[in-house]
Amino acid sequence: MKRLSRKIHLTLALVISVFLVIMSVTGALLIYAKDIQLAVNPQLWRASAAEQTVDVDTLRSRVKEQTGHDLNLVSMEKDPRWAWQAQLSDGSYASIDPSSAQVLYQYDYYSTLYGFSMGLHRWLLWRTDKGNMPLRNWVSTMALGFMLVMLVGFYMWVKPKHRLKRLKINKRAKARVINRQVHHVLGVYTTLPLLLIAFSGIAFNWKTPTQAVVSAFTPGEVESRPRIDDIEAAGQWQLQQAIEVGLTVFPDAHLQRIYFPKEENKPMALRLQQPSESHAFSWVWVNPYSAEIINSYDGANANAATQVWNFKYKFHIGDFAGPIVQFVWLLLSLMPVLFVVSGIVMWRGRK
Repeated sequence: MKRLSRKIHLTLALVISVFLVIMSVTGALLIYAKDIQLAVNPQLWRASAAEQTVDVDTLRSRVKEQTGHDLNLVSMEKDPRWAWQAQLSDGSYASIDPSSAQVLYQYDYYSTLYGFSMGLHRWLLWRTDKGNMPLRNWVSTMALGFMLVMLVGFYMWVKPKHRLKRLKINKRAKARVINRQVHHVLGVYTTLPLLLIAFSGIAFNWKTPTQAVVSAFTPGEVESRPRIDDIEAAGQWQLQQAIEVGLTVFPDAHLQRIYFPKEENKPMALRLQQPSESHAFSWVWVNPYSAEIINSYDGANANAATQVWNFKYKFHIGDFAGPIVQFVWLLLSLMPVLFVVSGIVMWRGRK
């Protein structure tokens, strides 16, 4: 059984090693990619010092004057250093100073450091003309293979006796022995967090099976947001008024994103983060013509399964407990690279 486990561990690790290194490096880069962009080109991503922001109707008209395109969505940052990011009707993006509605930078999302890293991390950059990502399932399969490699490796450590005595590194040993000990010790200590990080990454693609797993281990079922019916077009949009009315539903929430109607019979959607939420999972749908509230979803009071499911994004990127945890996640993200290198050294030594 030991020989079979070792063969499975080694063979599967060699098969996925290249993809594992790509996901590891890009995942580590994504943690700080936006900060790197701001540091390198602050004129493209930094907002002005003015605290007052323009109203949404003015924002929409000025952006259309400068770009020739309407707004699909606008993301507001909590950090006042950051400019707002908007998706335009032609699919491009724009970085906008919220105090003046000045377009600082119009760009293709995947041409930025963050967008390129995310595309490589999640679907290996291959997008069809229709916007499909054929390799997305392949990346998830590689992540699942990594989880299996970690589980088999943990089994190989836990099965023999004196397992705790093997959780040490002899600094006086030969280099090949130290390499093997580092591989084993770090593999054992990082098994659980790496399994959870890999699982949360798979959840972005394979939602149905991962939701079933979350529902099986936490109380309740993962909830879906309510379905919103079409509305009747009547007159001109009153966007600023509609937003002000929508914010009264969750008065203490931060408005994280505005989704503008792409068709005349569609409502406007507001995505908000309440103080008790790890990310923006509360929603309000508003009629842009009459500024009447159509429906809302309170993410802060969702059941346990939904709260765990919603936490996957913040957990996956390590953005839930300050810069120290982010740095720990950076180290965890790079662990697969260390395992690949040390594993190849061990394999070549045996050969």
